[in-house]
Amino acid sequence: MSVKHPVISVTGSSGAGTSTAKIALEHIFRREKVKAAIVEGDCFHRFDRYEFREKAKEFAAAGKRLSHFSDEANLFDRIAALFRDYGETGKGLARHYVHDETEAELYGVEPGRFTEWEEIGEGSDFLFYEGLHGNVEEASPYADLKIGIVPVVNLEWIQKIHRDTGMRGYSTEAVVDNILARMHDYVHFITPQFTYTDINFQRVPLVDTSNPFVARDVPTPDESMMIIRIRKPEQWGIDFPYLLAMLNGSFMSRRNTIVLPSSKMALAMELILTPIVHEMLEKKKSA
Repeated sequence: MSVKHPVISVTGSSGAGTSTAKIALEHIFRREKVKAAIVEGDCFHRFDRYEFREKAKEFAAAGKRLSHFSDEANLFDRIAALFRDYGETGKGLARHYVHDETEAELYGVEPGRFTEWEEIGEGSDFLFYEGLHGNVEEASPYADLKIGIVPVVNLEWIQKIHRDTGMRGYSTEAVVDNILARMHDYVHFITPQFTYTDINFQRVPLVDTSNPFVARDVPTPDESMMIIRIRKPEQWGIDFPYLLAMLNGSFMSRRNTIVLPSSKMALAMELILTPIVHEMLEKKKSA
């Protein structure tokens, strides 16, 4: 962990909704005048799109399945090295995974490929990671603030199905097969990360999601509640009475857990994370 060069990681599975946390933190960074080095977790995949397809065939021929959740398909040691090096020097190695034609024009690499590894972080105040594996065992010791975005699993699947069919053109059958293929790795490489995250944001639907594979719509924020668990409230100076006063409809379910309407999620994130980021920045300046 580092006072001079803090590392913030936001971890969530595919379809979990980590982009909401990213937007909230970007707003905070802008207000606090923080320059962040931003890294997307998919740059640490071991294989590009085309290599992955070939490796998946090799695994299938051996009676196994390869998924982007597993250690076999990711460079956990590279994530740890980036967090460690940034914490020590304010710099580290990362790259970009090129998703589409727009990014291809920007980076000069065809979609589905990686850019070259390069040094990032020069002149930045924070490192901000968003992706699948920001709190794996190898990297966790080097992150200063670890945030988990963890909707209940049926809701996560509904969100993934609707995103991948609506935005990425996959069939429902293909998405369901992908979910099933990842199940073992989800249990062993995704879920364990949320035990030791500092703050977890979990959305719980208030409508029937018994069979997520036939759900016509993603439950809206008004049809959901948000459970926020802060692992060590005293460490982060969390003022629960203030949060209860500011977040209409909220209540405490445990000494370290606040429940509120999901429509208040973005506001809750900013109310909780702004003082934490501000204090980290002040400590950095003092150091």
